[in-house]
Amino acid sequence: MQNRFEALRVFCSLAETLQFKETANRLAVSAPVVTRVISELENYLGEALFQRNTRQVKLTDFGRQFLPKAQKLLADSEALFVPSRSHLADEMAGVVRLTIPDLPNEKAVLQALGERLKAYPDLVLDLRKDTVRLNVVEHQIDLGVRIGTVQDNRFIVKTVGSTREKIVATPDFLAQHGKPKRWQDLADFPLIGCIDHNTGRAENWYFNTDIQITPSRPIALTNDYQSVLPLVQAGLGIGFLLDWQCEPYLQTGDLIELFPKLSRPNWQIYLYRPQRTVTPVRVKVVFDVLAEILSARLQKITKSEL
Repeated sequence: MQNRFEALRVFCSLAETLQFKETANRLAVSAPVVTRVISELENYLGEALFQRNTRQVKLTDFGRQFLPKAQKLLADSEALFVPSRSHLADEMAGVVRLTIPDLPNEKAVLQALGERLKAYPDLVLDLRKDTVRLNVVEHQIDLGVRIGTVQDNRFIVKTVGSTREKIVATPDFLAQHGKPKRWQDLADFPLIGCIDHNTGRAENWYFNTDIQITPSRPIALTNDYQSVLPLVQAGLGIGFLLDWQCEPYLQTGDLIELFPKLSRPNWQIYLYRPQRTVTPVRVKVVFDVLAEILSARLQKITKSEL
């Protein structure tokens, strides 16, 4: 085994995710590479680290005992190369370009990020609020936050949460227009659509790989995703909203969820940064700080502790 430290990183990441694909996304490699590295490490150690079948992956007893040792060794190796305080100050000087979409409790997230970055007075944060898939080379993007599925293994990815859409309307709207009995009937109701910034057309409402609706004759259409909620609350039509937007109003009864048993995908909320030969320390710091803030914030939302 030529690179033992890299094998330990793959092992520790897989022990955290228990998913080969997710580990591959995080490390910006292919799933077969993760499989090969784990197999080589197990052969080298002479013990199985994971029990795996077609449905799940879990640590063996040996893997659970080996994990803290591997984590400590990696931490010690990282600490060995921590730069001096003066050198770190130099490393933190410069611009970090960050692009984000609409986020839950966004004001608190950005405030927490700003408070953490005050320690680096020579760091300049260039924040772009956008849902367009920006070209990271053309726009010189250092890192970003996205909601969806990871489609490019050239990025280093950190998943911080998940979300899914819900179909909602007000009780008054349903009293006036009736309640659709089948999802196919939604096309006959006033719908509030959002424009896909990447295509310029109304976004599809995806329920699963086989079921989707395109609001072809919407009662309202907006290029601002945050505008959908107040239009739904006004009783103008039926909307398709992320759970963190509508959950408080579903709990109070101000909104009603339609077809709650209809399967819908869980979308990943993730940070990404380009895989580069040399990544500035300041980019890694902002990446890690924002990942920590978002993970904590999204856990609170999941527990309904808004």
